[in-house]
Amino acid sequence: MSFATITRWEFTSTLKSRKFLLIFFMQLSVLGLMIIMFNSFAANIESEKGIFLTPSLTDFATVDVQDPGGLIQKRINPELIKIYPSNNNNSIIRLKQGETTGLYIVSADSLERIRKSESIDTLLYLDYSDPKRSVVRDEINSTNNAVASALTNSYLQSVNPKNTSQTGFKEEKSGEPLPMQIIKKMMLAVLLFLPLFLFGNMVIDSVVGEKERKTGEILIAMPITSFEILFGKGLAVVFTIAIQVAMWMIILLVVGFAMKNPIQVYLMIVLTSLPVVGITTIIAAYAKNYKEAGIGITFAYILMVGFLIVPALAYISRQSSAANISPMTTVMRLFSGETIPLQDIFWPIIIILLGTAATFWIATLIFQRDDILFGPRPGIINLSLQLLGIKKR
Repeated sequence: MSFATITRWEFTSTLKSRKFLLIFFMQLSVLGLMIIMFNSFAANIESEKGIFLTPSLTDFATVDVQDPGGLIQKRINPELIKIYPSNNNNSIIRLKQGETTGLYIVSADSLERIRKSESIDTLLYLDYSDPKRSVVRDEINSTNNAVASALTNSYLQSVNPKNTSQTGFKEEKSGEPLPMQIIKKMMLAVLLFLPLFLFGNMVIDSVVGEKERKTGEILIAMPITSFEILFGKGLAVVFTIAIQVAMWMIILLVVGFAMKNPIQVYLMIVLTSLPVVGITTIIAAYAKNYKEAGIGITFAYILMVGFLIVPALAYISRQSSAANISPMTTVMRLFSGETIPLQDIFWPIIIILLGTAATFWIATLIFQRDDILFGPRPGIINLSLQLLGIKKR
């Protein structure tokens, strides 16, 4: 008898449970509603008549601008970027102190160069410790492109007066703004990782239920180790999560979500479920009833979600290499089609494997203790000191 036997029993029992099937399809319904709401929200954002992010970003970033001719400065969106007249020395100091996001310099003879059909020299200095630099860069690039397009049209109009097309400025985006990146990438990443946190009740029912039904003694008496019991139960939950993730990904692809490298994305998400199940197993092994276990996983899941999301947000803002410790960052880069260096994939996988080994090892140490299974149970602090070898039982 091995953990595979426990996994088969638990997995078969789960699939035959009407309660599980009801919850499973209710979760799919929730996914459908979330997709509809997200698509509606995204459509309103991109529509000129709907919700628009720019007004809510008034004075979102500041830039010192030196443009004596005023050709480009007056066309930078004032609702997004607050402009300060540039004084070279003072602006450099402000940039170093983080008081402004960037310094934009246009050559003093810009108007004269335009009349001579010559190129204009521009320089943009950005504070790369400031995540708002992406918004500033995109807005400056968009403004430059709009001015260049208008000047080209004006030149063509002068060469060919018969051309009746109207010369004017139009906005051309050279990159997706930071707010839209966060909405699109983070929304898809959250949807993909959500199933990992929907099956904690299965672990609790499987482990805590053994205590309340007084069947834990039977399991312990069987020719199988405590580790194999817990790992087998946890693996059954991982298989269930894998099915849910697969179905969610298929639905997301069918409804039109852009997702490159779907196989690699799927494997990374399923692999991430192992330490999540391991942490849930620790809580279930220590808890004496369902209520206590439910409170425990609520706090644990908040911390785990924070560990996944915060580095991913940091990567969108700064593209910091340290953000790659989160598997969500790797998944986000994979479905975005980025070329990921081997070391950036190496670290999250190592963290996942070490986390899995550590959590199931701790859960085993807890589950095989008679005082936890039968009572009286030690407090969390005393138990931690005993597991660390600082205090004797």
